Amino acid sequence: REQRFRRFASLEFEGQLYMTPYDFIQAVTNDEPKRAKKWRSLSKQELNQILMETPPVWKGSSKLFRNLNEKGVISYTEYLFLLCILTKPHAGFRIAFNMFDTDGNEMVDKKEFLVLQEIFRKKNEKRERKGDEEKRAMLRLQLYGYHTSTNSVLKTEGEDLVPRSYWDTLRRSTSQALFSDLAERADDISSSLSDTTLLVHFFGKKGKAELNFEDFYRFMDNLQTEVLEIEFLSYSNGMNTISEEDFAHILLRYTNVENTSSYLENMRCRIPEEKGITFDEFRSFFQFLNNLEDFAIAMQMYNFASRSIGQDEFKRAVYVATGVKLSPHLVNTVFKIFDVDRDDQLSYKEFIGIMKDRLNRGFRVRILIFIVILVDFTTYHCLF
Repeated sequence: REQRFRRFASLEFEGQLYMTPYDFIQAVTNDEPKRAKKWRSLSKQELNQILMETPPVWKGSSKLFRNLNEKGVISYTEYLFLLCILTKPHAGFRIAFNMFDTDGNEMVDKKEFLVLQEIFRKKNEKRERKGDEEKRAMLRLQLYGYHTSTNSVLKTEGEDLVPRSYWDTLRRSTSQALFSDLAERADDISSSLSDTTLLVHFFGKKGKAELNFEDFYRFMDNLQTEVLEIEFLSYSNGMNTISEEDFAHILLRYTNVENTSSYLENMRCRIPEEKGITFDEFRSFFQFLNNLEDFAIAMQMYNFASRSIGQDEFKRAVYVATGVKLSPHLVNTVFKIFDVDRDDQLSYKEFIGIMKDRLNRGFRVRILIFIVILVDFTTYHCLF
């Protein structure tokens, strides 16, 4: 998980690595950095100047990251948080907000937001690995800003993570830790961390502002839209549509499909005349993907999971399960991509498996961490 952040990060301040907004966009839309990264050290004056130019949350837009470009700093834990936003359905925005709102006053302050970052740190203390202590200490400093040796150990090359360990660790400790020692040490956490673009954007230059649900919702929706716009524009060449083949290329990125050429050739043969996919159609499909789990549950309930389905059944199931309306042309294009045996039926299991990989952009373990924390928070609020 950490290696991709380190590959795309371009800034360093007091030993800790940071992404710029430009780095983040590159990390979620490209397989590798466009150029070799050399971490540039920021002075305190340079960091302060960057933060001074950060707009408040109420001035946010779907071009925020592009407008900030290189003038921003994003920490590793914020990177994980932003990745999770990209795969969250709109219906889950309220749950995510409640996760941060630990005192239930419908507002999130800086201290509450920072407690989650400490959870990520404490989680790593639970998965200790043997290795070079000096190297592990350096990684802790780069990713979390640790300046003293702790038992926290980050994954190094060649080590495999067991997803179950995240469940085991977080089930036992997340809620308990949040509402006891971590909450009491919120002031210490705040004073020990450098401000970032996200913290200033949410809570102001003095850190005294509070974040309401409307601004939080708008930020999450804007980020999803911005990344989709960037992906769409990278293929549209200034036009209002992208080709069906380009749409297929985008869908098959970050998936476990080894031979994408067969899918592309299948689609070329079956859609001889290009009509194009509009941005609204493009966005609606990814809104559906963010609701993929609800769709999968609905399909199982209606016993569609054990057989192939036609276009009308698929379109209706998407709408019933997720509330997203897909255009007939978009549904037809999806079928032409994935209907390899050309019977105008879609294999549920194959489609769901490929789309889950695409949804998470190759970061399934990383997304799992945040989902587990969210589940623990939600359970806690339900109990009390």
